[in-house]
Amino acid sequence: MTLNKVHLVGRAGRDPEVKYFESGKVVCNFTLAVNRNTSNRDEPPDWFDLEVWDKTAEIAANYVKKGSLIGVSGALKFDRWTDRNTGDERQKPVIRVDRLELLGSRKDNEAASGGGSGYDDDF
Repeated sequence: MTLNKVHLVGRAGRDPEVKYFESGKVVCNFTLAVNRNTSNRDEPPDWFDLEVWDKTAEIAANYVKKGSLIGVSGALKFDRWTDRNTGDERQKPVIRVDRLELLGSRKDNEAASGGGSGYDDDF
């Protein structure tokens, strides 16, 4: 048995960037800042790169803004590439989101249909 599941709650670090493909697919990328559960308020947050696809990407593009409080569930993957300048192999961790929760208030998320609603790729 294998398991690759990530659950995070934090604030969007920037507005989502959306790309539409000729195939009809949609991808949305943005960052998530997650504070550690510690008493030290001066500790910086952990930052995660998020990748969201299809209908969930459209929801994120329409309702998530920089600073929005959201929850995500997904899988950890690694983007790999070759550095053009050095030829070195590079990689970075990315959370492939399959479920998005808008946790802030309607005002916080600028969402007409409300925070707290769950959206995932299956609808």
